[in-house]
Amino acid sequence: MLKVLAIETSCDETSVSIVSNSGDIYKIHSNIVASQIEDHSKWGGVVPELAARKHLELIPFVLEQAVKESKMSIEEIDVIASTVTPGLVGCLRVGSITARALCTLYSKPFMGVHHLEGHLSSILFSKNYPKTPFLTLLVSGGHTELIKVGDQRKMKRLGRSYDDAAGEAFDKVGRLLGLGYPGGPAIEKIAKEGNASKFNLPKCKISDKKGGFLKYDFSFSGLKTAVLRLVEKINLDGDEIPIPDIAASFERVVAEVLVERTIRCAIDNSLNNIVVVGGVAANDTLRKMMIYEASEKSIKVHLAPISLCTDNAAMIGAAALFRLKSRPHESSLKLGISARLPIDQANTLYEKKPPF
Repeated sequence: MLKVLAIETSCDETSVSIVSNSGDIYKIHSNIVASQIEDHSKWGGVVPELAARKHLELIPFVLEQAVKESKMSIEEIDVIASTVTPGLVGCLRVGSITARALCTLYSKPFMGVHHLEGHLSSILFSKNYPKTPFLTLLVSGGHTELIKVGDQRKMKRLGRSYDDAAGEAFDKVGRLLGLGYPGGPAIEKIAKEGNASKFNLPKCKISDKKGGFLKYDFSFSGLKTAVLRLVEKINLDGDEIPIPDIAASFERVVAEVLVERTIRCAIDNSLNNIVVVGGVAANDTLRKMMIYEASEKSIKVHLAPISLCTDNAAMIGAAALFRLKSRPHESSLKLGISARLPIDQANTLYEKKPPF
């Protein structure tokens, strides 16, 4: 049984987890997440410098609690991993330095993990997770991507958002409607009281150079602007803003766009399994719509556990464990951090010469 201590500090959650696997069974021994939502909510979004300082303040206590809850010692750990890309640079630096310091102190191998690969790996804690190849819809506050996952962790991005990620659009529309931060849970809650067919909001597309559209790509900025214009018109008319109806209509359109383009991508690439991960994957409307529409096409849907949809260290540990199953992986202690790295370059994190 391999045991990994993992650290996640890419944005506004400080998380440390100890996970293990035996064969195809992945187990969480501890997964402590300290959220900074209250610290950032008054600003309407994440303030990078504040987030980094908060990670620095919280990491010793979160680490201590994770080790205590796991009933293991760091000496028993086989590998120490941390998120190194993508994310907020100051935040990533706190987790990376902590992990590498522990590796040096306890003579343990270090693994730098790609944040998106962590999200992909959250499905490993589900029962009957799919074998490769499969299509993953990764939909969160910072990313909306369609990724084909093949053998030996070969990943290819087939679609992406060209502007706002879906989760970012939820946050901005939530703020516009006066629902606070984060917008996703707030919109989902009030949308249950609304009429999802009340407003016909646009399903924006990205044009290609041939005069058509990029059929697997996303754009949510125009949808967000359409909601803004709708609210402005209602205000000009002197009417009361029907917040539940707008929220429900917005949520429906986002879910329809994600589902339609994901299923089209899966069919075109002959993939019979779809994995849905990331913070927005916790949205009930999206989950139900994806399952129903995919079943109509004889495609099986695998949903990340709701508790592991948002950022957490257990998914980072799972990514490390999955790689260790196939062959030894180790990152250089000289590996730094980077705000961006395409998912199809995740393998470079384990080369002798670090990519950054």
